[in-house]
Amino acid sequence: MKYEKTTLKNGLTIITQSRPDIETVSLGLWVNTGSAYESEDINGISHFIEHMVFKGTQKRNALQISEDIENVGGQTNAYTSREFTAFYAKMLKSDIELAVDVIADFIAAPTFDKTEMKKEKEVVIQEIKQSVDTPDDAVFDYFQKDAFNGLPIGRTILGPKETVRSFNADMMRAYMKTHYGTNNMVAVAVGHLNHDTFVKMVEERLGTYTNRVDFTPEPQTYSGGFSLQRRNIEQVHLLLGFKGIDYKNPMYYPISVFSTVFGGGMSSRLFQEIREKRGLVYTVYSFTNSHTLGGLFGIYAGTTADELSELIPVVAGEIQKVCNDKVTVKELDRAKTQLKASMLMALESSSSTAEVMARQTLIHNRIIPTDEVISRIESVSLDDVQKAAQTLFSSTPTYTLLGNIKKYPSYETLKGNLKF
Repeated sequence: MKYEKTTLKNGLTIITQSRPDIETVSLGLWVNTGSAYESEDINGISHFIEHMVFKGTQKRNALQISEDIENVGGQTNAYTSREFTAFYAKMLKSDIELAVDVIADFIAAPTFDKTEMKKEKEVVIQEIKQSVDTPDDAVFDYFQKDAFNGLPIGRTILGPKETVRSFNADMMRAYMKTHYGTNNMVAVAVGHLNHDTFVKMVEERLGTYTNRVDFTPEPQTYSGGFSLQRRNIEQVHLLLGFKGIDYKNPMYYPISVFSTVFGGGMSSRLFQEIREKRGLVYTVYSFTNSHTLGGLFGIYAGTTADELSELIPVVAGEIQKVCNDKVTVKELDRAKTQLKASMLMALESSSSTAEVMARQTLIHNRIIPTDEVISRIESVSLDDVQKAAQTLFSSTPTYTLLGNIKKYPSYETLKGNLKF
């Protein structure tokens, strides 16, 4: 993955990858902050700031932001996660400077207008209500809370309605002053561009931005636990979780390979046993989520209330099998190929490449060469995969249910089924 990198005098890192064969540029600013770095009394402020910067800056009001980008056929958006906030755009190569100007204004000159803020609070509250009303979204929030009970990493990204209503401009500026620093953000552009020209554009707009990070992340200690949310809906949503790993853990690649073998596609063990052979679910998969200081491994299944009591012992049985017997060479090779292909396909997209380079820089302080990632995937052995399974499933489980549930295996029963 060839790229060029420059660090401004104020500490802001700028990275580009030139792709002269395309006519567009994907660019943005990624900040290493999110809901995991919020205290309880401001839970949701990272996400609310992400919304409010689009409502006006010193140069443009909300309509002008939209019109300036869309008048030239561009696209701009943003997202907030538990540890990252990103502002990004995709433009024709001739309109890069416009996108840089808009995004830089988001960071350096948001107005946080009172009238706009009042309206946007109601927009975010509608978003919160929509999330609660979407069972396969809501169950993941309950799951995260069960896994990291009482910690910021376990709270929702959107925050509670009452907390969102309490936000004001001073609170948002104070948060940006301590969490939006040049030492925890990176500007990235991928596409038809010149590195030095892009650096100059960014430096002219953010070269004097001097905020420095001034907060201490709270622990991300996994606890595990159980919750049941009863809803009058047709499907039951089940999540089983276990203690995962942080981004830099040596087990990162073995666990990624294991998750692919276990529940990473239609050929995975969970899909074949639970959907294809038994017809107990429509959807079933496993996933691994790493964080800066910890992580979470999970299994999701969507079933019916009648099938739930049969489903959970089958999942536990598959966990027993994979912990006690090594996966086959065929499974291992297929999982490695899936991971490599997924990565390489993603890198064909300029937007995905910009995302990868930004995240790797913020997490690892470097961009990991593609050949190095492939080598690490290839080096995973059968023993590594079995060790990954045994390590994951030896932790206290998280057990989260949502649906019209009357009868279900208890948490203690679940833990008993998982002993190996």
